[in-house]
Amino acid sequence: MKKIFATAIAAAFALSATSAFAANAQQDKMKTCNKDATDKGLKGDDRKKFMADCLKSGAPAAAAPAAGPLAPKDAMKACMAAAKGKKGDEFKKFREDCLKAKGPANMK
Repeated sequence: MKKIFATAIAAAFALSATSAFAANAQQDKMKTCNKDATDKGLKGDDRKKFMADCLKSGAPAAAAPAAGPLAPKDAMKACMAAAKGKKGDEFKKFREDCLKAKGPANMK
């Protein structure tokens, strides 16, 4: 009986922690989208459309927290996109450093 009770308590705690994390993530996304809409000076229907699109797609990439190292294939895509405009040795050095860091968001 004690094992069942302890398991039930542990399960309830795990579920409450998961739902609290999800609520915080949604709140952070809402704050980011709201700030971006304000920064752009959007009002009325334009603001509503921007907010709906932003919340559906997630927070903008620039405001998203670093999710940690990327998989090699994803890191290559992200590093190549971030290296646009760089040429020659500068491009090679940036790409190499970016791939070692496993994504541009992880570079120092």
